[in-house]
Amino acid sequence: MRKYPFILVVELIMLFIILSTYSSQAQSFLPTKLKVTVIDGLGNFVEKAEVKLFLSKEDYMNSVNPVFEGKTNAKGQVVFKKVEPISYFIDARKNKLNNDGEGVQIQELQEGRINKINTVIE
Repeated sequence: MRKYPFILVVELIMLFIILSTYSSQAQSFLPTKLKVTVIDGLGNFVEKAEVKLFLSKEDYMNSVNPVFEGKTNAKGQVVFKKVEPISYFIDARKNKLNNDGEGVQIQELQEGRINKINTVIE
């Protein structure tokens, strides 16, 4: 009779290890996303702003070779799907408003997550 509690404990430990391994592996299978929210200097959402992501500062400065492009919705948001978990340069514009000089390089994205960033255009 004493063997059963020991076996149960061992089985629970093995189950925990298996689930922990599965959880970390499952995260790497999820696509990495980036949700950009564009706001103006007063904190209002900016609809229909053009947002571009660049791999290098040179491409960003010359506005060439964007790797992702999109327009914001009514809540000032655009979501880029299946992005690489790296750092990007972000350009957001609408009419005469832009995010030039407002922290255009974002930190490296976390793999398998929805990464979120706000950018201000003035």
